[in-house]
Amino acid sequence: MIHRAFRLPVSALFLCLAAALHAADDYKLGPDSQRQPGVPQGKVTQHSWNHSKIFPGTHRDYWVYVPAQYKPDKPACVIVVQDGGGRVRDKGAWRMPIVFDNLIHRKEMPVSIGIFVNPGVVPAANENAQPRFNRSFEYDGMGDNYARFLLEEIIPAVAKDHKLKTDGNSRMLIGSSSGGIAAFTAAWERPQEFSRVYCTVGTFVSLRGGNNYPWMIRKFEPKPIRVFLQDGSNDNNLYCGSWWVANQDMLASFQFAGYDVNHAWGDGGHNAKHGASILPKALRWLWRDYPKPIAKPVAKGDRALDVYLEGEEWELVTRGYKFTEGPAVDDEGNLFFTDIPNNKIHKVGKDGKAGEFARNTGGANGLHFGPDGRLYACANRKREIVAYDMKGKAETVAEKVSSNDLVVTHEGHIYFIDPSNKRVWFLEKDSKASRKGKAKFREPKVVDRGIEKPNGVMLSPDQTLLSVSDTEGRFGYSFAIRKDGTLADKQKYHILHVPIDPPNSGADGMAMDDQGRLYVTTRFGIQVCDQLGRVHGVIAKPQDAWLSNVAFGGPERNILYATCGDAVFKRRLNARGVVACEAPVKPPKPRL
Repeated sequence: MIHRAFRLPVSALFLCLAAALHAADDYKLGPDSQRQPGVPQGKVTQHSWNHSKIFPGTHRDYWVYVPAQYKPDKPACVIVVQDGGGRVRDKGAWRMPIVFDNLIHRKEMPVSIGIFVNPGVVPAANENAQPRFNRSFEYDGMGDNYARFLLEEIIPAVAKDHKLKTDGNSRMLIGSSSGGIAAFTAAWERPQEFSRVYCTVGTFVSLRGGNNYPWMIRKFEPKPIRVFLQDGSNDNNLYCGSWWVANQDMLASFQFAGYDVNHAWGDGGHNAKHGASILPKALRWLWRDYPKPIAKPVAKGDRALDVYLEGEEWELVTRGYKFTEGPAVDDEGNLFFTDIPNNKIHKVGKDGKAGEFARNTGGANGLHFGPDGRLYACANRKREIVAYDMKGKAETVAEKVSSNDLVVTHEGHIYFIDPSNKRVWFLEKDSKASRKGKAKFREPKVVDRGIEKPNGVMLSPDQTLLSVSDTEGRFGYSFAIRKDGTLADKQKYHILHVPIDPPNSGADGMAMDDQGRLYVTTRFGIQVCDQLGRVHGVIAKPQDAWLSNVAFGGPERNILYATCGDAVFKRRLNARGVVACEAPVKPPKPRL
C-alpha cells in the first residue's frame, strides 16, 4: 500500500516515467565526431572480395580509409573495423572516418589506414531462395578462421596499394555486437598480429562458444592485448544469455588476469549510441603511449596456478627436424628427443649443442630413462620396445607390440600405450633374470582396453596412480596401480578444455611435478591439472604446431622441455618436476 503522503497524480507519474525513458540511452555524438574546420580529410574507396578460400563462396564489400597524412614511403598503422559498411559513412551512427581525421590531425592517434570489412554472404541460388548469411558464422565463431581471413586475404589485398605496419602493436580491431566478439577473437588467436581491441555491446554469450571466454581469460597464459569494453544495462537478455552480465564477467576476468582493460558502462540498449559517442575516448586510451609495446599482463587475482615466472618465456633449443617427440633428460642434464619421420634420436648436451645419438631407430617415438640408466624407446615400426645404453647401442626388451609412449617406474617396470589398438600395456621387470645394472623383462600384458586413442602415460609422484591421455576425448584417465602392476579403479578423472573445432583435446604427452600437477600437451597448449583433475591454467604453445610432449630437466628440475612441430623449446617455471625412474615423492595434500 502507498502512504497517502506519497501519492502522486497519474499525470505526474507519467511525467516521471517519460523523463526516465528520455534519460536512458540518450547518448550524443561529440565534437570529435563532427567535421572540424582546418582538419584535412582522408579518402575512402570501396572494394569487393569474392574469392575467399577461408570462407568459400562468400561475397563482401570492404572500404579503405587513407588519411591525408599518409605517406606512401612510410608504413601506416592499421585499424580493421567489422560491419564496415555501417561505420564508414560520414552521416552514419559512427562516422569513424571523421573521428579518425580529427584525432590523427591532433596527433591523438597515429597515422592509420582503416579497413572497413562487411561479413560475407553466399548469394542465393535463385529468386525463391535466401542467401547464406555468414555474419554469425564468421563473427561469433571461435577459433582462428576470422583472424586468418584478415591476415591472409583482406590485409594483403590492401597492402598491395598501401604500405602497412605488420606488428600487432600497430594494429587495432573494432567491432560491435557479434563484430565485437569477432574483433576480440582475432586478437585472442593472433596477439602478435592484433594487440588493441575496442568492443561495444559484445556478444560474449552462448551462440557459438563465446560464453567460454571469461574462464579462458582466467586460465590461459596472459596475452599482450589491450581492451576497451562498452555495454549498457538495457542490452539484450535472450535465450543465449545476458549481454550485460556477460560483458561484466569479461571485465572481471580481464582484471583478474592483469590485462590492460578499460570500460564504459551505461544504461543503453543493444545499439551504437553509447559506443559511438565514446569512440574518440576509447581510441585515445587504446593508442596511448604508442609506439611503446603493450606489455604481457601479470596476473593480479589469486591464481591457483603459480608456475609462471615473470620475464621467462619459451626459448628455442634446436630446430630443423620433421617431427619432434619424446623429450627425456638424463642425470647429467643431457636432453634426448626423437625425430620420428627421419628415424633418429638426437641429443642436446649441457653445452647446448645438438647432435645425432642414434639412427635407424624403428621410428622411435616416446622416450624415458630407466633406473638402470638406459634410455627406453617405443620403436613402433619394428613393433618393439628397446633400451639404449649411452653409446647408442640398442637392445630389444619386448617384441611384437605396438607402442607410442612409455614411462618407467623406480622399480624398473614399464607401462606403455598402444593407440592403434586402444590398449595400455604393462612390461614387468624380471628381478630374478635381470643382471646387475641391466634389466630383463617378462612377457608384456594388456592392463586396459577401450580408451579411444591413448597417447600419453605418466605416473603420479608417489607412483600409486597412472595417468593416460586420450587424444580424441576431453578426459584424461586415472588408474590405481595394484601391487602386481595391474590397474584398477579406472576413472575419467582429468577434465581438459577442448576447442570448438575439432571437438577433442588433442591430448598427447605428459609430465608431472612434485606438487602432483599433471602437465598435458593439448591443442590449446599445456593444460596444467591439479591432483583433483581440474585444469588450473594453460601454458601457451611455443609455436603454432603440434605440441607432442613435455619433460622436466635442469639441475633443479625446473626447466620444462617441449617438443613442438619441427623444434624443441625450453622454459623455466616456478615448479619442480619429478622423474618416474627415481624414488617416489609424496605430494602435498591437495586444495579441495
